[in-house]
Amino acid sequence: MVKQRLRQIAIYGKGGIGKSTTTQNLTAGLSQLGKRIMVVGCDPKADSTRLLLGGLAQKTVLDTLRDRGQNVDLSELMKTGFGGIRCVESGGPEPGVGCAGRGIITSIGLLENLGAYTDDLDYVFYDVLGDVVCGGFAMPIREGKAKEIYIVASGEMMALYAANNISKGIRRYAEKGGVRLGGIICNSRNVDREEELLQAFSRELGARLIHFLPRDNIVQRAEIRRKTVIDYDPDSRQANEYRDLARHIEENDMFVIPNPMTQERLEEILLEYGLMDNVTEDYTI
Repeated sequence: MVKQRLRQIAIYGKGGIGKSTTTQNLTAGLSQLGKRIMVVGCDPKADSTRLLLGGLAQKTVLDTLRDRGQNVDLSELMKTGFGGIRCVESGGPEPGVGCAGRGIITSIGLLENLGAYTDDLDYVFYDVLGDVVCGGFAMPIREGKAKEIYIVASGEMMALYAANNISKGIRRYAEKGGVRLGGIICNSRNVDREEELLQAFSRELGARLIHFLPRDNIVQRAEIRRKTVIDYDPDSRQANEYRDLARHIEENDMFVIPNPMTQERLEEILLEYGLMDNVTEDYTI
């Protein structure tokens, strides 16, 4: 049997939309499909693997380099979490010094040199800070590390503005390389007509709504206990939602160069769904 290629996936979205929570629960679901996964946290807060590691405060790549210099071993940078998922946190510079995006570049380069990208891996996920698709934070897609992008969004206006702007960045890099948008993941905020809105938004981009995750307080209860939902309550409805998301990612065969909307067109869609009553900020790039 021929092993499938390594799928390297970057998760983007507006700050606070739930990227890290979604990524960790998604990878937990993929692990139950027998997939071997590495998660590389690309946020200076270093919280991209907390639920997979049961709250273990993992030392970041940059902190380790500052303390030890270049003479480090892979075991110092990588911990194994729920479902055998390999966990790395890139970290960031000391406060007020340097560029946080450089940490991603340094971390991925070091992981490659130390042999972290082993032949048995099925997936590598990059959980990327906020809605930034420039500079160091674009490194996973700019350098061709991540070929698939998923955007976490909701029916909230600013989340959709951010998702549209991220699509502009993806299109820019797609013209130079092989990066493609795999779809939109809706992390629901219980907005009126939310699923309809996200379906319309995805169609406008030329993409698909890969999965709609309903809002459920069990996610917060699991986080308080430093666990993914699948670990905390494997028989819950929300655990099955994350398993469905994992299956949809695994089976996805629709990868596109997105067609971002003009601000005018985006606002037309938002008006149609009643989200433009209190627009006070221009969120264009």
